[in-house]
Amino acid sequence: MAAAVETSGGGCGRKRKRAASGLADLHDDMLERVLARLPPASYFRLRGVSRRWRAAAESTTFRAACARVPPRDPWFLMLEDSGIQGQEEHQQQLPPRPAVVFDSAERAWARWRGAPGPAVPVAAAGGLVLYRDAATAELTVVNPLTGASRALPQPPPAASAAGALQAVAMYGSPYRVVLILGELPDLSMALYDSTKNAWEGAVALTRKAEGDDEASSRERVAEEGDGGGDDTVYFLSKSGDVVATTTQRSASRQYSSAVACRGGGGGGGGGEDVVAYFLSRSGSVVACDLARRAFAELPRILPVYHEYSIDVVACGGAAYAVVLSEFLDTASLRVWEHAGGSWRQVAAMPPAMSHAFRGTKADVNCVGHGDRVIVCVSSGDAGASGCFMCDVRSNRWEELPPRAGGGEEASTGFVAALSFEPRMEAAV
Repeated sequence: MAAAVETSGGGCGRKRKRAASGLADLHDDMLERVLARLPPASYFRLRGVSRRWRAAAESTTFRAACARVPPRDPWFLMLEDSGIQGQEEHQQQLPPRPAVVFDSAERAWARWRGAPGPAVPVAAAGGLVLYRDAATAELTVVNPLTGASRALPQPPPAASAAGALQAVAMYGSPYRVVLILGELPDLSMALYDSTKNAWEGAVALTRKAEGDDEASSRERVAEEGDGGGDDTVYFLSKSGDVVATTTQRSASRQYSSAVACRGGGGGGGGGEDVVAYFLSRSGSVVACDLARRAFAELPRILPVYHEYSIDVVACGGAAYAVVLSEFLDTASLRVWEHAGGSWRQVAAMPPAMSHAFRGTKADVNCVGHGDRVIVCVSSGDAGASGCFMCDVRSNRWEELPPRAGGGEEASTGFVAALSFEPRMEAAV
């Protein structure tokens, strides 16, 4: 810190220095308490300030001080679709673009600091991010602030035999990881418990009707079909047929899910109600009750003659679906909450904002945290793309600021991947 300069009262202009009080004068315990309240983005630079700050950042007492800080505003991890280039007969996948994070407290974009090798983020909980390697299916949990990581053991052979991976869910603190496997209507789940560092064997999920009987549910699945590829975005045509667009889901969204925790807060200590929601290949929302080992296909939100793109998110213990639909001469983007066995609209983008999406076959990718939902709209038309934030309680919408230095295409290809609360003390 700079020293204050004071002129003495007597003799030849002699000067003496009086050290100004500052962080250097604080006791280690008090220094750690001050540093713990810095914006999380500054933690990346703590170790480069001085040896004392580096020692503080690596101490267990500093992590304990961070744990006493009130809840922080979330970070929203955003990836960009790599896209495809070349003629149809010579198409090739472009290399993935760098991921970025939107810091909702600072209202600014920041560079995402790496991933373990070729793995992509697929889930997050309690300040931790779960990565999956597409080639080896290896799962790794990372604290993005500290860089600490843990490679999870391989799931039991019974899980691998249960069928194709449908979704990956992560919840609680200490955290749990759930793999949802199989094909509708034969689904199962495998659970990893971080306190035991072990997997439970695959358990079959029983099917329960959600506002419909079992026979009608089977008929609905038969009519809709499995839809084809794993990562295609689906629309319902006005005749009710499921058709695929040329828009493809990012690899990080292929197994995405939204986890709503009620009661015990998802801590895994008992008494909590944990439900994982994901989109089936036909575009319907599937709800998996992880405590009761049961699942249900939720009813369609809109009539079959409406064309729409849909994504599912979880905020504050509630499940929401974000739906982009077209009716007459305009497009509508609305947020629906699932509660009591049915859907109800809770928010809608102002028509002046959503009208630009009409006729663009846009895809919506969303992520939620607290009362906020970030909606990324992607389409081939740059004018019909962008990132928006919605407060579902107040129905307040705003377009996120462009990324600095990103140019006009900075936010046209974003895929909202994950959200988490940055916590230094989160243990892998």
